Amino acid sequence: MGDHKNVAADPTGAHHVPVLLEEVLRGLQVKAGSWFIDCTLGGGGHTAALLAQSAPDGRVLGIDADPAAIRRVSETQADAIAAGRLLLSVTSFSHLERVAADNGFSPVDGVLLDLGVSTFQLQTPERGFSFLQAGPLDMRFDPMQAFSAADVVNDWDEGALANVIYRYGEELQSRRIARYLVTHRPFVTTAQLADAVEKAVGGRRGSRIHPATRTFQALRIVVNQELRQLEEALPQALRLLKPGGRLAVISFHSLEDRIVKQWLQNEARTYVPDPTSLHGGFERQPTLRLLTKKPAAAGEDEVSRNPRSRSAKLRVAEKLP
Repeated sequence: MGDHKNVAADPTGAHHVPVLLEEVLRGLQVKAGSWFIDCTLGGGGHTAALLAQSAPDGRVLGIDADPAAIRRVSETQADAIAAGRLLLSVTSFSHLERVAADNGFSPVDGVLLDLGVSTFQLQTPERGFSFLQAGPLDMRFDPMQAFSAADVVNDWDEGALANVIYRYGEELQSRRIARYLVTHRPFVTTAQLADAVEKAVGGRRGSRIHPATRTFQALRIVVNQELRQLEEALPQALRLLKPGGRLAVISFHSLEDRIVKQWLQNEARTYVPDPTSLHGGFERQPTLRLLTKKPAAAGEDEVSRNPRSRSAKLRVAEKLP
């Protein structure tokens, strides 16, 4: 898949490299004593760097819908937790304000959203995120959630399945894939589904990208309601920032980046056109100042060390008084 957040040597987290780390730290202006919310804890790489650079008294609230991420970081950052510098919460970042209020964690100096799926999730076959390793058709960030990828693939009608694959995977052969899946289901494993998609589109045809990549992306997005949750989280992050606080968002595909880009642009506008008038409009007080006119991307060195960073885009904005 094209939107892997992090790279790790193994699923235990022995070696974890967060994407665009220096750019994130620079963008968030991390200083001693600063407070940050890491909305997508993942392997904890960004959080570890935020803690280190905000020492000795900076604090981080780490959020993740995946209990495995919370358990992993609880072990690697036990000292920071004991010192009261790191707070952790198992929840979706769409509940950002509630979690911050429950932990007495606002206003804050910075909020980070590192979107997409983590390498730890990809490297755990039983989570069913990757077609590179055979596992159940799952793809849930929150294992307690009842709704899984198997429900979509095996229960949805052909039209609904085609629409999901087209809308969330931007897959031009979505109808052909949906027709093949409905004819040959049920599917139990990721390997079965990947093989079926490959057959549906007539093989790989020389592409370096596996034919099932976009279909898997689409299923994961709809199972976890990722785009809706992103749309809900952005305004909450803005409200939690203190004036001068920074928001940093890393996206990995065009659907995410489009939502982030358009929302940031809207918040930075000083004038809003009147849809009922050809020439009229309204002056408005902007809430954000854009700090990245174009998104920051990984350089050649980072891409060579971590090929999954190739599609990462970072956008940063500052809350205005």
